Amino acid sequence: MFNDFYKNKKILVTGGSGSIGKKIVKELNKYDVDVIRVLDNNETELFDLSNDFNSSKIKIYVGDINNPQGLKSVFKDIDIIFHAAAYKHVPLCEYNPISAVKTNILGTQNVIDMAVLCDVEKVVLISTDKAVHPENVMGATKFLAERLMMAANTYSENNGTKFSCVRFGNVLNSRGSVIPLFKKQLKNGGPITLTDEDMTRFIMNIYQAAKLILQAGSLSQGGEIFILKMPAFKLHDLVDAMIEFYAPVYGYNPEDIDVKIIGKRPGEKLYEELMTSDEMLSAYDNGDLFIIHDELNKQHPDFIYNSNEVDHLSKDEILNILKEMEG
Repeated sequence: MFNDFYKNKKILVTGGSGSIGKKIVKELNKYDVDVIRVLDNNETELFDLSNDFNSSKIKIYVGDINNPQGLKSVFKDIDIIFHAAAYKHVPLCEYNPISAVKTNILGTQNVIDMAVLCDVEKVVLISTDKAVHPENVMGATKFLAERLMMAANTYSENNGTKFSCVRFGNVLNSRGSVIPLFKKQLKNGGPITLTDEDMTRFIMNIYQAAKLILQAGSLSQGGEIFILKMPAFKLHDLVDAMIEFYAPVYGYNPEDIDVKIIGKRPGEKLYEELMTSDEMLSAYDNGDLFIIHDELNKQHPDFIYNSNEVDHLSKDEILNILKEMEG
């Protein structure tokens, strides 16, 4: 689909052994790219990635975006960077705010500085809906990371590097998300720990996320925030669907699985937003994406894109998603 754009390109994926980063690497490996450099500080995950793909196009680098002295050789001669390295778990960031600031904000600035120094063509930050009206440390750090990326387009020393962001919600079955947790609880016979019955979230599968990130990379001209369209669900509907689907798989009667309400975790919101009301004024619909730029758009969306006010997936629709995921 994007082979012509990425043909012969040298690409770097930071945080490349994480759920999103690894999927980006997998998709890029299908194209006629020249090289895919993968930077991460998780040695074991990088080793597994190298063995899984076994591709001469993929080059592995053990490193950290918090160590700018070690980045120059990785960034040299790179055309496009997908910046996925980040701390993403809300409760952990609440309890470790300094670490979140160092990686999500200062680490992002290191990526920006090195990209400008090395004359990289494009840099795309992988962001999150939690950056919209942030109420937790993780969201606040990603909000500032987005602002740093936007400001980088106007650096006086910038010789043409284009910076943009891709923003989306929860990725289905990604590492550390609720689905692996609920599956583990169901395998043990329950109970399922539900934070709040009224909680809603945006969701998409990891394949869709990677494809749309690559689409944003091909479209970027600098200064855009790409909003990936996705459905929303009620958390209690996900729990009901997972009990119905997985309990028999693990040898349990769905009616015997208890659900325990534990309350919101530190920093969690009841619902998420993908755009602010001000951002909607400069957003336009590009099919699979909303694209936010500085210029006002008279045909901008006239609704609030948050997970409470959009249509929610039904339990049957969630069940179909779970079946596809396991298929």
